[in-house]
Amino acid sequence: MYAAAQPKEQSFQPAEDVARTQISAPHLVATYKAGREIYAEGDLIEKCYQVSTGAVRVYRLLSDGRRQVVSFHLPGEMFGFEAGSNHSFFAEAVTETTLAVFGRRHMQERSRELLALALTGMARAQQHLLVIGRQCAEERIAAFMVDLCERQGGGRQVRLPMLRQDIADYLGLTIETVSRVMTKLKERSVIALRDAKTIDIMKPDALRSLCN
Repeated sequence: MYAAAQPKEQSFQPAEDVARTQISAPHLVATYKAGREIYAEGDLIEKCYQVSTGAVRVYRLLSDGRRQVVSFHLPGEMFGFEAGSNHSFFAEAVTETTLAVFGRRHMQERSRELLALALTGMARAQQHLLVIGRQCAEERIAAFMVDLCERQGGGRQVRLPMLRQDIADYLGLTIETVSRVMTKLKERSVIALRDAKTIDIMKPDALRSLCN
């Protein structure tokens, strides 16, 4: 349950996020340009990754050619965990992205830390399913903004490394609906669109109330 309204200087409080733990094992560093594939569906699972800079989208291509984005990963977060020996999803860099890459041996040596990270990712995925399954377009976008804000430190500014189409494919909406809802929230002074990549949260409590 969300907290009661606070004075206007209130910021979002970041949730405890074990996914931001820095893994201290030896690792490789790899840089990917925007749109470059990190791994593909069917590839062997031999590595896991931690985002140092940039952002990553994980998605699946549906039988009718549509794309379903299942997660975004931001600096400090890890991805690449899946059941089985082969990837069931694609992963791509959203912007120019630097990753710490951990091989299988390091995954085994750090299994306790990686289990905690994997469980955090699972909890986020479960929450996303609830958002997609039960909420209207305005509620989905509000929940998406609140989640991003908390993952970026809990301030009142949200940075959007992803495109509007990415957001639409993540929330099960059309790009037109995403743009229309953001415009409505702006007109109600809930948010302010500083530019295409930056949103100021003007009324945090009002935004949170849309997620209920």
